[in-house]
Amino acid sequence: MPPDQAATPPEPGGWRAARGEPSLADMFGSVRVAKGGSFWRKLAAFLGPGYLVAVGYMDPGNWATSLAGGSKFGYALLAVALISNIMAIVLQALCARLGVGSGRDLAQACRDAYPKWVSWPLWLFAEIAISATDLAEIIGTAIGLNLLFGIPLEIGVLITAADVFLILALQAIGFRWIEAFVVALLGVIAACFAIQIAMADPDWGQVIRGFAPTVDIVANRDMLYLALGILGATVMPHNLYLHSGLVQTRGYGDSVPEKKEAITLATIDSTIALCLALLINASILILAASTFHKAGKTDVAELDQAHAFLSPLLGSTLAPTLFGIALLCCGLNSTVTATLSGQIVMEGFINIKIAPWLRRLVTRMIAIVPAAVVTIWYGEKGTAQLLILSQVVLSLQLPFAIIPLVMFTASKAKMGTFVAPRWLSFIAAIIAAVVVALNVKLLIDFVTG
Repeated sequence: MPPDQAATPPEPGGWRAARGEPSLADMFGSVRVAKGGSFWRKLAAFLGPGYLVAVGYMDPGNWATSLAGGSKFGYALLAVALISNIMAIVLQALCARLGVGSGRDLAQACRDAYPKWVSWPLWLFAEIAISATDLAEIIGTAIGLNLLFGIPLEIGVLITAADVFLILALQAIGFRWIEAFVVALLGVIAACFAIQIAMADPDWGQVIRGFAPTVDIVANRDMLYLALGILGATVMPHNLYLHSGLVQTRGYGDSVPEKKEAITLATIDSTIALCLALLINASILILAASTFHKAGKTDVAELDQAHAFLSPLLGSTLAPTLFGIALLCCGLNSTVTATLSGQIVMEGFINIKIAPWLRRLVTRMIAIVPAAVVTIWYGEKGTAQLLILSQVVLSLQLPFAIIPLVMFTASKAKMGTFVAPRWLSFIAAIIAAVVVALNVKLLIDFVTG
């Protein structure tokens, strides 16, 4: 542990248990921050965790809802993508505040604030959410392999188990390499969609108008349902645990001014990264609107459908290839973040540390079994339905992560001088209520058909 973070000042007394060893201990404070450096040099040191978090905002579940929204209603739901991204920025800012200000990630905070009869069920819910995330990533990666290389889905699902070796290699050479890998793949995804949108030549006037909310979103039941889908699939439970842990990989120091500066820099990092996520999600919607909706194909909601339609609509075989590459990169990125989230959740909630490869293998096996069974028995249609189910499971787990986060960061007793300003806590509470309500509605709609 770095010397500047080894000794900690007295912490606020609002926690039931003392702060223990940090999660991801081998990476804790491993990225040095220059003490006397300029603001820009310090910011450069903090850039990274936000991009790992941004991966969760563009998973295959988000792709499906954006494709459906763009194909059915054109550019109208771009406003919803913008609003949901603003919500995400606020919540991830609270994660950075919790991680730096309390010295705890969200999992540790739950363990130290609640009795075991509360914290252990929360741990179980978090594990279910990570498995659901992993399930979506498996399906997305398998579809990407199928679209690019013609590998059968059931074989693609099994191949995804090998990604554990990728994680081991990256963790062995340093955390900055993990961040570089994720950022590089995000760059490939962004480039793929930039080229496809240039081919599609959308109506940019309509694109700009699409970012302005209209009453039609509420008045039209079908549009409202897809809008709820976009909002509901945006904030992922595992991202809240992930970000509050990853900010502690920076060696920011232990004084109050240093921590306050670290909160600011970490918030800037996540805000920039989530703006990139917005661009990619908006690009998916714009691509669907300028191709499928324009051609009258208003019911495109599955990834393989989108891939098949792109070539004839854009008159190029390059477009579907780029779509498949972006999807595969998205799946690989999710592999990294799901592994790190799993470590943070297990170590934080129950203080058990196991080898990263074993942790990854257990999580992947839990997700691979249903994915393989459904793929073999039901094929492509089954994987699409399983993808939707994974999003519903994530929706169900969200309140158990988002409510503690808002409560902890608003508590003076727990956060001390780093407590969130009242205006920020008020906004976060409204966002939490809205996101939870929308997710509950999605769940009810799923159960009632």
